[in-house]
Amino acid sequence: MHPPEFVTSGLRMRYGTTDVLHGVDVHAHRGEVLGLLGPNGAGKTTTIEILEGFRKRSAGEVRVLGVDPDDGGEPWRARLGIVLQSWRDHAKWRVRELLDHLGRYYAPYGTPTRHRPYDADELIALVGLTEHAHTPVGKLSGGQRRRFDVAVGLVGKPDLLFLDEPTVGFDPQARQDFHELVHELASREDTTILLTTHDLDEAEKLCDRIVILLGGRIAADGTPAELAARVSGKDEVSYRISGESYVDSVADATAHVRGLFERHGDALSELRVRRVRLEDVYLAMVREFESGARTELAEVLA
Repeated sequence: MHPPEFVTSGLRMRYGTTDVLHGVDVHAHRGEVLGLLGPNGAGKTTTIEILEGFRKRSAGEVRVLGVDPDDGGEPWRARLGIVLQSWRDHAKWRVRELLDHLGRYYAPYGTPTRHRPYDADELIALVGLTEHAHTPVGKLSGGQRRRFDVAVGLVGKPDLLFLDEPTVGFDPQARQDFHELVHELASREDTTILLTTHDLDEAEKLCDRIVILLGGRIAADGTPAELAARVSGKDEVSYRISGESYVDSVADATAHVRGLFERHGDALSELRVRRVRLEDVYLAMVREFESGARTELAEVLA
């Protein structure tokens, strides 16, 4: 197995007298889609900015593509792709000409194996903007603009792609197209992706592994299925038998439903199965964390 595309060990960050990160250990391997989740103020943005080389850490070890971000030069930066929530650009530039222009900055750092950068037309087709190739950036709709933002992050064919709330403003079809794009990048291009989102359904669909950050500490790390098992490990099966309603909490919904049909047959109706999802895990952990923080504050003030 290849070494991790990025890894942190004991990562700490302090602003003045306030600790924002408390010994964060996180990593991702090549071609992995890693979701970094947490409420506002959890330390997600600080962690990502340190990995991107935009912020110097207070303590701990960090390696991104084999390099300490504090020492990363232009060839190293050319291997990163960054999609911000918003950024200022030249609104009068047309989509194709701006992507083509940006691609020229990456050309000196290209390698035969990665074929950098993307051809502008190929990239435009990849993000679904072919019909808008000659549209000024300032005249794109919100969803079209977000696709363009993704194209800007991809133009150098990055080894590691940072996506910060990438589908904000997408309509359902654009969201589905983007999800397919992420899977394609990870599988076909072997691109490692670090994704932040408040859309837990999106995280569950896209991410191979999820890290939940609470109060500057890693609260959970695992696949969506592994994290779901941490809540109770049980699914909820609701149904009616001869007019009476029932709700069962079970570890194996499939076996339980099969047994219900065997025992009750045609008397069984309105059968529904609700599986434990990432959202249940996340909300339970946030509630537990916030409850502990309130208790700690009360003890300090007492």
